[in-house]
Amino acid sequence: MIKKPILLIILILVISFSIQGFTKDFEIKKGELTFNNPPFTVKLPSQLYLIHSFSQDFPSENSRTRAYIFVKEKNREVEELLIIQIADRTNPQAGPITVPPLKPYTDKRMYIRGKKIKDGIEVSYMIQLMAWNPDTPAFKPIFKKGINIGHKWALQGQFLFIYQGDHVVSFRYSKSIDSFGVKVSDDGKDWEKDKLKGNEKEIYENFKKIFNEIIRVLIIKNP
Repeated sequence: MIKKPILLIILILVISFSIQGFTKDFEIKKGELTFNNPPFTVKLPSQLYLIHSFSQDFPSENSRTRAYIFVKEKNREVEELLIIQIADRTNPQAGPITVPPLKPYTDKRMYIRGKKIKDGIEVSYMIQLMAWNPDTPAFKPIFKKGINIGHKWALQGQFLFIYQGDHVVSFRYSKSIDSFGVKVSDDGKDWEKDKLKGNEKEIYENFKKIFNEIIRVLIIKNP
């Protein structure tokens, strides 16, 4: 039995992961990213490309987690980051995979949180402001490719769904606030949801449209 929830957190120590290629797990065609297991399709917000993939087995949890890191860069600097994690149940006799609800880093900079039914499956989603931390172990593969990811604020949209108790999909898309091309505050207080105004509010509304479109066209093939 699976004794406790599988926590899909990218801050897992990547150095303990065995590096593998999982390009056969998905296909990118005409701006759409399609995975085979579980079967779902998302529309990419821009020309992101796979920079690293890895997996980790959790025997005591009867599960395995696959992770995929996609980036969009400019002048060898990350502008957009997409991390997809998929937890797979490895023992058919084990109980279904469960996960805790999405939780923001802080409620003050969490703008939207809700649920939608897509193809008969409940999808939880959230938009918040977060900070990229270049010291995060999970970002080491990015630096190894000669690409920098600075310590900066980014807007993040994420969604999560459980597929028939056999898989959990975590989708985290973030975009640097500097990449929008307008002057904005780097003070976190100015990004609190009850204080958004001016360029900060305009950028948030822009990002919200991008992420809402991702959710709107999400396809989950649920037999």
